Parts: sequence; C-alpha cells; structure tokens
Amino acid sequence: MTPAGLLLAEEIRRDGPVGFSRFMDVALYHPEHGYYRGARDPFGAGGDFFTAEQIQPVFGILMAARIRQLYREMGEPPDFTVVELGAGRGEMSNALAEWRYVPVDLDGGVLPERFRGIVFCNEFFDALPVDVAVYRGGQFLEQRVAFAGGRFQWQTGARANEELAAYFRRYWAPPEEGRWYEAGSKALSWLARIAAALEDGYLFTIDYGFTRAESIRFPAGTLMGYRKHLAHDDVLIDPGERDITAHVNFSALQEAGAACGLRTERFETLAQTLLTAGEADQFRAAMEPGGPAQELRLRMQLKTLLFGMGETFRVLLQRRER
Repeated sequence: MTPAGLLLAEEIRRDGPVGFSRFMDVALYHPEHGYYRGARDPFGAGGDFFTAEQIQPVFGILMAARIRQLYREMGEPPDFTVVELGAGRGEMSNALAEWRYVPVDLDGGVLPERFRGIVFCNEFFDALPVDVAVYRGGQFLEQRVAFAGGRFQWQTGARANEELAAYFRRYWAPPEEGRWYEAGSKALSWLARIAAALEDGYLFTIDYGFTRAESIRFPAGTLMGYRKHLAHDDVLIDPGERDITAHVNFSALQEAGAACGLRTERFETLAQTLLTAGEADQFRAAMEPGGPAQELRLRMQLKTLLFGMGETFRVLLQRRER
C-alpha cells in the first residue's frame, strides 16, 4: 500500500469512513506523501499528464498577449500584478516577466493582500478537493470512503448537510435518482479570497468543466484519476501515486463569483481566447524566427492548443471593479 494509503487506512480504522474531500486532500496534498508533494514530476511526457503550460513557448506567448490586452484596457496601471494560482514548476514565469509576477501554490507563496491586475489560474480549480454525494429517496446522501478487505471503497453515509445540499440544488441540474454529485466548496472559498484581495482587475480561469445545464451529461459525477497518461474512473486506487481531478462547475464559479463582486465578462473555449490573443499579428509573435525544425515545432504547438485543448478547455474571465 502507498504511504498516503497507510495514513488514510489508519485514520479510517480509528475514526470510521472519511469524507471524500479528506481522502482527496491527503492523496494529493499531504506534506510528505501527497501526489503533488513527492519528488516525482507529474507533468509532461515522463509524468502522468500534460497541461497547456507544458506547450511552451507558444502557450506562454499567447497568454501574455491576452493579458497585455487586458492590461491596456485597464489603462496600464504601474502596479499591475499577475498572480498565478497553481504555478507548479513556474513555466509561465518567463512569459509573464514584463509585470510583477507572484506564483502561489497551496503549499507555497502568499496571495497579496491588495493588488491590481490578473489572477491567472490554469487547471487550478479542478485539483481542489470536493465532497461527493448520491441522490436517493429524495435526498442527497454523502459518499464516504471506507477501508475493508485491504482496499478503499465507497460507502454511502448519512444525509448531506444543508450547505452541501444547497450547493447541489443551486449549481447542478434538478436532482435525479441514483446520480452522483460533487461540491466544489473549496473553489468557492478561493473565489472569496480572490475577490477580497483583487482591488481592480480580472480573474482569468482556464480549465475543463461544465455548466448547470451541461451537468446532465455526468450521471456518475466527474471524478477521474490519471497515471502515466491513462485515465481511470476508480479514484480510490493508490492514493498519493496518481492524480485525482473533478471537472469545474462553471455555473458555481460564475454565480458565486458575481455574489462577491466578480462579474463574468467572457465565457468561451480556450480556442476563442487564443484567437483573440493572436489575431492582431496573425500569430507572428508565437512563431518565433528559427530554422525549419523550430518552425514546425511551433506550428504543431499552436495546432495542439487550437484544435486539441482549445475545444476541450474553457476560459472564464471575471472582472473585479471597486
């Protein structure tokens, strides 16, 4: 069993089944044994998955171009700051170096108390722990994690508390018998923190996810595990040694964001955002001069972003004004 699994199994033996948010938090973020805390690099060809940030330099150049447009719309404030949540290996630091750049991760970096600029989140919200429930007999029942027979397994618990039930009813389609639901309460807590710190500017979110109307596509919920570029729907296997994600509920981000002063300005595919960033110079800035091999590499990066990730990922741009 994995080290994180041993910790969780002992906690369950001592205290009983744990909520999935606790399981996910230990599996991903335990200081010693969490997936994102280990020495092994989870990103890229040798890891478990790619994000758009590994498609450099094209992704960085185009994101900087889009942020530059927003910077100009704000009147080019001299204290303009780009805060990146989930900065990871810092792959965007060079692209965003023309401004004050503040990388923040769950285990490092501090969100500035007051600033103007951009909060940039690329696949940040999908990795935050979520609570899980199933709808049965007219009520939401919490899905907890038990340990028996040497393995972790789901166990249906008591009725979900009012906060969770309200989240499911507010941000998902009307409940149906037997369907699974996830509540991204930690994402909403981050929204409130961002809104309190951002005096003027934008929250720029890139992620995969769904809206309330689209949630009907996921009767079993959206949890997925990733290991060596293969997706697995059993997220309880090998905690600490595989990634766990939940699709982002964009309806929740938009509506909870509006309640704390983050007004939705644009909600679109990543491809649409990239086109907005590159249309002014017909993507010439992203096609840096170089030999034929370099030109081919950059063109393949652009193609991957526009026609691969570009239609899968969504961009939510929310404006904060005081």
